[in-house]
Amino acid sequence: MIEHALKGTKSYWLWILSLSIIIFVGLLFYLEQLDYGLGLTGLNRDVTWGFYIAQLTFLVGVAASGVMVVLPYYLHNYKVFGKLTILGEFLAIASVAMCVLFVVVDVGQPYRMMNLFLYPSPESLLFWDTVVLSGYLVLNVIISRKVLDSERKSIPPPNWLKPIIIISIPWAISIHTVTAFLYSGLAARPFWMTAILAPRFLASAFASGPALLLVMCLVLKKITKFDPGKEAVQKLALIITYAMAANIFFILMELFTAFYSGIPEHLTHFQFLFVGLEGNTSLVPWMWISVVLGITALTCLFVPKLKQNENILFGICLAIFLSIWIDKGLGMVVTGFIPSPLGEVASYWPTIPELMISLGIWAIGFFIITVFYKVTLSLRRELLT
Repeated sequence: MIEHALKGTKSYWLWILSLSIIIFVGLLFYLEQLDYGLGLTGLNRDVTWGFYIAQLTFLVGVAASGVMVVLPYYLHNYKVFGKLTILGEFLAIASVAMCVLFVVVDVGQPYRMMNLFLYPSPESLLFWDTVVLSGYLVLNVIISRKVLDSERKSIPPPNWLKPIIIISIPWAISIHTVTAFLYSGLAARPFWMTAILAPRFLASAFASGPALLLVMCLVLKKITKFDPGKEAVQKLALIITYAMAANIFFILMELFTAFYSGIPEHLTHFQFLFVGLEGNTSLVPWMWISVVLGITALTCLFVPKLKQNENILFGICLAIFLSIWIDKGLGMVVTGFIPSPLGEVASYWPTIPELMISLGIWAIGFFIITVFYKVTLSLRRELLT
């Protein structure tokens, strides 16, 4: 089936070439980091997790969001999502692959990752995060491979696949829950130490992942003959609406608790995010952009005429994706370190090598998605002729 990815228009190959160039540039910067060390990044003694881990946190959510199309289709027999399900599974595979790569570039010397497998520790949440992520990747590879193969042969998927699909549903929720536990279990970091962090992570995941999936489906509809169906698009938009509303509600609960209690250990982190702290305002404009994008997009989703217009819906979903990416991919991780337990306000901002390596990993993810989607859509087109 992979031969379908080797055929395409000039636009397709131009897109592949562009991604390949970005990947190559990212690889060059990574080789420089591998030689020089993590001193090439903006990380320092006080901020030990930065842009890499923030991208990992965000992408775990995107990977987990595949359950939002898998669950209705397989568990509730909602056939409207038939065209979207395998696309969601491929998005999950690409997201987990990017998660692994962000861990690789963050640990410095890659061989250090072997310690997780050579000396496994069930008491370590990082160990369990590795287990659930690798397990989720294997599950999605098996499911997508067999479903696509069955589709190619025009036969229903084998019966033994159904239990694996059912297992993948709670497994998807577990990967982002365990990721949240990595943060919320750290007593010295009040910004993360909240029982609502896992629900907040899941709510944001179930908004950002489907939003990205819907954006890609609408792009595919413009440039190919693929049509996910109007009902599927609107139902997915409804899921995004509920998830985004829950996400904003959870954030407001955090803000109320911090500001009404007035406890400095909780309050200062939000002050750093939204007004700055001791002159450090690096994240302030970004967070306000996130707020404006998120609230505006959610408001538009509650207006039926706007939601039913696919051009406007594209912009809404893009705004939601960017809003949550700023919140989790920029603000969530760094803010946990500022101020430090000793009250120090450190300065951190990703360096150009850090950004280029991250961009290269994102390009690898989109390369994987492009190949998988090209194979799927070409196969479906072939079956219709």
